[in-house]
Amino acid sequence: MRKVEALQRAKLLPLIVACALFMENTDSTVIATSLPVIAKSLGEDPIALKLALTSYLVSLAVFIPISGWMADRFGARTIFRSALCVFMLGSILCAISSSLGAFVGARFVQGMGGAMMVPVGRLVILRSVSKSEIVGALAYLTIPALVGPVVGPPLGGFITTYFDWRWIFFINIPIGLIGIVLSSLFFEDIREEDVAPLDVKGFILSSFGFAALMLGLATGGRHLVPEYISYGCVLAGAAALVVYWFHARRIPYPVLNLSLFRIPTFRTGVIGGSIFRTGIGAIPFLLPLMLQLGFGLDALQSGLITFVSAAGALIMKTLAKTILARYGFRRVLTVNAVIGAAFLAASGLFTPATPHAIMLSVLLVGGCFRSLQFTGINALSYADVSNREMSSATSLSSVAQQLSLSMGVTIGAFALESVNAFHGGKALSAGDFWPAFALVGLISASSALWMAQLAPDAGAEVSGHVPVSARKATAEALADQKPLE
Repeated sequence: MRKVEALQRAKLLPLIVACALFMENTDSTVIATSLPVIAKSLGEDPIALKLALTSYLVSLAVFIPISGWMADRFGARTIFRSALCVFMLGSILCAISSSLGAFVGARFVQGMGGAMMVPVGRLVILRSVSKSEIVGALAYLTIPALVGPVVGPPLGGFITTYFDWRWIFFINIPIGLIGIVLSSLFFEDIREEDVAPLDVKGFILSSFGFAALMLGLATGGRHLVPEYISYGCVLAGAAALVVYWFHARRIPYPVLNLSLFRIPTFRTGVIGGSIFRTGIGAIPFLLPLMLQLGFGLDALQSGLITFVSAAGALIMKTLAKTILARYGFRRVLTVNAVIGAAFLAASGLFTPATPHAIMLSVLLVGGCFRSLQFTGINALSYADVSNREMSSATSLSSVAQQLSLSMGVTIGAFALESVNAFHGGKALSAGDFWPAFALVGLISASSALWMAQLAPDAGAEVSGHVPVSARKATAEALADQKPLE
């Protein structure tokens, strides 16, 4: 009976957290599709509305590092429900905004909620399921992260075309309420008995460092601010993070525990995973632009094409655990990184004359391999992390994910702008996109160099994989045993 209840919990908890993750990911992609309509409604230039995206990223960078500490101090269920409330409040403020300043401020409030929702939700899962169930639990959790970005564009286009852009934010309210009810019923209010004091100095350094760095990356090349401000933000942010690195080495309880990188599986999962995510992070930016500006499709048509990637991800969720158990983390993540990156780069070979059936096939299969990689990376990262260190690990991993995704958009945009400038700086055309896809594909493929350094039995307790050498040793030991008389 207890085994059945544990199995149900391993499936139910990720689905509850998935409500928050789906809401956050869908919201982020929906707004990108609807920016021109929102700008017209607010009487602003569409480029100025990019500040709404920047403010959200800055808010995530500022508050993610303390999400684990707050969960330990006040209880994971309490913080998760509070985060949902803050995110819904930000959504309402976005919907009723009548000026650019109010809209940007409302997006910052949304980011505060988003920074707490997903890391704390992931922490609840990791502390509530057994090691052997981590892969399956995280597989359920990853689904909305893949579905949201492809559902968002057609959903945003449909709402802004047939209704009003403000409804984009109102649809978050029922989803958030469902998450609050379900978490109240099924989440345990997990907390630590002896919580270390908050590293205030470290929080200030890391907050400023990540905020300035991501602000510089988000505004670079987008003409939101003068270039010297973007460069200054990047340099100041990087300097603050270097100071934080020295600070974190001198105190016992830093806000971001960099000593976790001493764990080989965590180090490879976070660093190697971030490299892979950097390339993949450019997809939501490059692919819709290519389909709409390069091929002449509208937002709804391009969204219906890109949505097929989610179908591939859903298919792979049923196979990920079996594949990892059969081949192990090292072999799967090394080979799959190259395959996934190849399908990413292949999207750059699309032309306006490419049959939609071929596009759909490439995106479907590519979605499968990306889904397998994300599931494996997430599970590997926490395979050898103790429960005591789990909150610090989720915070550090989440920050790395946000930085890598932001970097992916920045690199993709830089490559696209460079090629366009080489072609004369006219309106974007289909031929401007393939070098950008090739570059981000190469970056993702390079993550295989990190994955290849894993030990053959890395994360075996989580994957269930038994290396060939271990199986041979067990067989030889059994063969050497004398039969009982």
